[in-house]
Amino acid sequence: MNELVIEAVGVSKVYWDGTRTLQVLKDVSLTVKRGESVAVLGPSGSGKTTLLNMLSGLDRPAEGIVRLAGQDIHSLSEAAKARFRNEHIGFVFQFYHLLPEFTALENVMLPALIRGSREAEAKAKALLERVGLTARLTHYPSELSGGEQQRVALARALVNDPAIVFCDEPTGNLDPATGFEMAALIENLSTREKKTVLIVTHDRGLAARATRIWNITQGNWEK
Repeated sequence: MNELVIEAVGVSKVYWDGTRTLQVLKDVSLTVKRGESVAVLGPSGSGKTTLLNMLSGLDRPAEGIVRLAGQDIHSLSEAAKARFRNEHIGFVFQFYHLLPEFTALENVMLPALIRGSREAEAKAKALLERVGLTARLTHYPSELSGGEQQRVALARALVNDPAIVFCDEPTGNLDPATGFEMAALIENLSTREKKTVLIVTHDRGLAARATRIWNITQGNWEK
């Protein structure tokens, strides 16, 4: 339980807009251990999603180091980073990002197929059953409610059994009752499955389920 899974040291991010610069993150350092869930709270524009992108390797910091399971993620080539994410990281986004031309089952299978798993279909079916969507395997995203699409997205995030799950406003597009159900599913990832979970959110109910809460305002921590 003491194993560090996420470690960031002095992470900063600056964007350039013509002749001026915008400091989005400033000297952020954090550690998250195996089986912990950490919620990052903050208003829109505070740098929450930028931080998640830095930690997951989707974007590169201007300064600082990010290690995931001991691996300096930004020292890898883009192809190696993509492989690392596929094998070790699951993502749940606010806007689901399901492929509209694929069924629920096919959407969940996709990361496992990319990895070359021969059990992709069986794993996807088991996960969809776990999130209560056995009857919706052959439905397309346009035929699913928002809550159902988010549960498909959660199943897809878990199909390769990742050690780390990053969630970006996972209840942001859900009604309160459906958001409560999704929050319970996410909570189980750390409490029952010992996955390391980092959530960026403005949903205080979701954040309250985490092991720790960090507040971020204008790129700075308020622990």
